[in-house]
Amino acid sequence: MKKQLDIVIIEDEAATARNLEYILREINPEIQIVKTLQSITQAMDWFILNNKDYDLIFSDIRLSDGLSFEIFRQVNIIKPVIFVTAYNDYAIEAFRNNGIDYVLKPFDTEEIKRTLLKYNTLIAADIKIEHTKTRSLLQELQNTTKQFKKSFLIHYCGRLIPVEAAKINWFHTSNEIVYAHTADGRRYIMEFTLEQLEHELDPAVFFRANRQFIINKNAVEAVEYFFNGRLLVKIHPLPQEQILVSKAKAMHFRKWMDQ
Repeated sequence: MKKQLDIVIIEDEAATARNLEYILREINPEIQIVKTLQSITQAMDWFILNNKDYDLIFSDIRLSDGLSFEIFRQVNIIKPVIFVTAYNDYAIEAFRNNGIDYVLKPFDTEEIKRTLLKYNTLIAADIKIEHTKTRSLLQELQNTTKQFKKSFLIHYCGRLIPVEAAKINWFHTSNEIVYAHTADGRRYIMEFTLEQLEHELDPAVFFRANRQFIINKNAVEAVEYFFNGRLLVKIHPLPQEQILVSKAKAMHFRKWMDQ
């Protein structure tokens, strides 16, 4: 890879973005990170003004304000995309949005090197990347299933006790401590961050409502309209703080609830 490669990263986890940038530059010091974008809104604003000033996009799928596919629906992205995510259940839609490859987290240097080699091979062959479909890769992704956590072994009162994930109605972070709240009103301290839990929990059941809460769909009792297009989620047992879903995530939340 002798030619300078200008890359845009779409990733809402700062540590993951830094790790990806480090690996990319380790593989090829000539790589330039043009921009790191952290949300759908930020990405759409940037691409509208800078849609040709880069060669390749590395994009997470699940961002803090929804799915990154929304970016590609709203803005005419003409450059290829490599999707980097902990979930493979979005494989088909990823390839409808200029995807040329799909890397599952946690990724390593060899995985990123492989996908860059694929990109360079397509460029050398003068293939129109935005129309490329890789059937074998899609089949591989469809055959690979993410194993989500079904239970947690939690320290509680000097013991280790198993708690089923399905019985946890919501997770909440406060003062850098994450708590799990169950339907019977118990509270447990978790040894995970919300970011880690977001990747370990089944996204069909659990939703990252905001920076403080992950909620269980089965615990939602009602959803109310709130100021400025936000949604107020009523959940059992009722937390001390309100659970608000931002305007940017509201549509995704409603689709998630309506599945």
